[in-house]
Amino acid sequence: MGRALLSSSLFSPRLRIPAIRKSFSPNLTTRHALGFRTRAALSVSPTERRFPKISAESTGSIPPAELLKVVETAAQAGAELEILSHDYPLPFDDFTTSSCTLFFLGYEDQISTVELLDLQLIHACPISCSTDKQSESVILEVVNKNFEDHLILGEEGGLIGDSLSEYLWCIDPLDGTTNFAHGYPSFAVSVGVLFRGKPAAASVVEFVGGPMCWNTRIFSATSGGGAFCNGQKIHASQTDKVERSLLVTGFGYEHEDPWATNMNLFKEFTDVSRGVRRLGAASVDMCHVALGIVEAYWEYRLKPWDMAAGVLMVEEAGGAVTRMDGGKFTVFDRSVLVSNGVVHEQLLERIGPATEELKKKGIDFSLWFKPENYITDP
Repeated sequence: MGRALLSSSLFSPRLRIPAIRKSFSPNLTTRHALGFRTRAALSVSPTERRFPKISAESTGSIPPAELLKVVETAAQAGAELEILSHDYPLPFDDFTTSSCTLFFLGYEDQISTVELLDLQLIHACPISCSTDKQSESVILEVVNKNFEDHLILGEEGGLIGDSLSEYLWCIDPLDGTTNFAHGYPSFAVSVGVLFRGKPAAASVVEFVGGPMCWNTRIFSATSGGGAFCNGQKIHASQTDKVERSLLVTGFGYEHEDPWATNMNLFKEFTDVSRGVRRLGAASVDMCHVALGIVEAYWEYRLKPWDMAAGVLMVEEAGGAVTRMDGGKFTVFDRSVLVSNGVVHEQLLERIGPATEELKKKGIDFSLWFKPENYITDP
């Protein structure tokens, strides 16, 4: 089944980038052929907003529909590299070969698959593989083909383009690399574009299912245009008590004070909620809040490419987005709390003071990865 999903062009030296079509319809998955449908909460009247809006007021000179088509096409072009012929992800590009290329904190080495399984560093260091870089490459090709004067911030390639542009693309070509390496859902391709520093359009292609039954969910949103999953409008849940909430968080690779603080928050919320999950892909976690299947997600030390797409999904699905101290959020902040909006204040009663204590210890919460000279709206 999986082999039929791929075209031969995926294995050619130079991938063909899908052209922007006037009538865009996802062709990435088998969901049409198999009759799969995403069950999502239907959009209802949004609850009264109690937190500052974080999305752009407009998409500037580019119409929302045009911008979104390019965002969706870019995300799906990247995801094509992660659809595999044997119906499961091949860790580090080919689990069946005798060696693979790993990158531990910038150190590149050739290591056998057997040695990899015994390697203790895999639990302590961020992993990168060539799939990340290949995915980002085809995403960049789509963006540059359509908007050659835009600024781009990619997890793999860093900052490129015109720093005077009002548009900044934030690209995570493979969010959840460790999950991908183990063939464990969840992981995704995440593409978000900012207009004057605020999220304007986004798409996340999430891989779901698992070995022998891989499928995708395609999330998309534009500022003021709502959030969608596989073409259906979605809305955050209306659960109004933490005690009835399913929550999600994440932990970085550096086991410093923010990590320890969040470990305590994990324990606290496990005691008072229906459970706290740690899935390992920030963009996916936020899309799950937008989809209404979990009530909230928070994490310290995320980067713009981790958050730019997901936060827009949540806000456009009727949820709330702030920093973990409750302050107004930007994608250049070092903490994020997203929720269905209804339980947000309840969560901040515990998360806010814990974050303030970190500030008192001198932990840096200043903006980071904000391009020099990039103009943002207040």
